[in-house]
Amino acid sequence: MLSLPESSVFGAVLVVHVPFGLACVLTGLVAALSPKRAGRHPRLGAAYFWCLVVVCATSAVLAGMHWSQDRLLFLLAVVSLGAAALGRRAVRRARPGWVTIHILGMSGSYVALLTAFYLDNAQNLPLWREMPTVVFWFLPTTVAAPLVVRALRRHRAPGSTRPVDARPVVRR
Repeated sequence: MLSLPESSVFGAVLVVHVPFGLACVLTGLVAALSPKRAGRHPRLGAAYFWCLVVVCATSAVLAGMHWSQDRLLFLLAVVSLGAAALGRRAVRRARPGWVTIHILGMSGSYVALLTAFYLDNAQNLPLWREMPTVVFWFLPTTVAAPLVVRALRRHRAPGSTRPVDARPVVRR
């Protein structure tokens, strides 16, 4: 039986993980900034979700190989995928309050994704490497929180504190 060195397997998995992670960052950003109607937003949201499935799967392999260094990154990948699944399911089920659940799920997923990215890569980025690690745990949430509040306010009925439960943009 042929046995590959661990570094070769790790490198091969990383070659898949990195571009799918980048695809998540880009598709998630463009989906969030796109008009919330049929077309670009749901297409990119679906692409984000499926790229995130690959990122989570490859994260499991990478963490399995270097558990002591990568276990928190794997946990963030699982949290990110779970939040995205919750947000995606809210749209598909279209129950009362689905808009709020969708916004919180997808934005929480994106924040967890960026947190993992910064924790793993900040030491390689100019200026970022000078910051303490605690910044990378809280910066994505600090930046996202006012944007999420804005999105929740934008998608509620006028004069109400409840979100508009319009028909979802993705069909069942």
